[in-house]
Amino acid sequence: MSSCTVAHATSRVLFAPAPAPAHHRYRGLAGLRAGLPARCTPAGLARRAWMGRLRRALREDRFVLHYQPIVSLRDGEVSHHEALVRLADDPAGALLAPGAFLPAAERYGVICDIDRMVLEKVAAVLGRAGPRSSVRIAVNLSALSVSDGRMLSHIERRLAHHGAPPSRLVIELTETASICDMRQAKAFCAGVQALGCAVALDDFGAGFGALHYLKHLPFSYLKIDGDFITGLPRSAHDQLVVRALVGLARGMGFSTIAEFVRDRPTMRMLRELGVDYAQGFHVGRPRAVVPA
Repeated sequence: MSSCTVAHATSRVLFAPAPAPAHHRYRGLAGLRAGLPARCTPAGLARRAWMGRLRRALREDRFVLHYQPIVSLRDGEVSHHEALVRLADDPAGALLAPGAFLPAAERYGVICDIDRMVLEKVAAVLGRAGPRSSVRIAVNLSALSVSDGRMLSHIERRLAHHGAPPSRLVIELTETASICDMRQAKAFCAGVQALGCAVALDDFGAGFGALHYLKHLPFSYLKIDGDFITGLPRSAHDQLVVRALVGLARGMGFSTIAEFVRDRPTMRMLRELGVDYAQGFHVGRPRAVVPA
């Protein structure tokens, strides 16, 4: 054994920390045991179950997209489709709607991975459609994705990878997504538009910050919250609100989209109020394939 080896071995012995007292040595075990009840509560078990289920679905490609048309109220032509994510992991073959799993995905930090997966699938669809296609698709991004400084470059890379024209992609943001960091949201929207994509503000009118967003964030479309649309033909209050939102949006150069359009009287009322586009079951149900 060389002198260096002996010296190194000796130093390890000389300077090794003294064994901790018994009550210190077992403190970590006690802390672990103390944390077990919290992880074994119904809420803790549900959290672990959802996290495992969603991450497994991502690994096994169990998320599928359906596409719902958004039509022009002027000529009835399809403007674009919104991509709606479904979870296909039910043994009976049923598809879970986003309301069943997206809240858990947001709560447990899986939502950004789901957003990236949706963008990947949509970019691939747009790339396969070819440059001559008129297909345009909207993707709704979560608050965490909007605040992710890498998301903008990710969108750019995935579109380029699939050869998808940026002008065929619409990025939708909810008011709750925008409210997290106004400066960051403004930079993100401007960056998305610089890529050549359009930006839509979803659920417009649902929160108190709606007018603040219009002042600070650049958009192409304002999607009027469905709560003002479902009872529109029978509610003078909703008609006043929608008329005001349309006038405001038009004065600022934005187009309006009405969500949750379920019948012909609502379509007729939307035309009278000057809304530009409509989306809902009366217009078209979500389909697994985007019409060419």
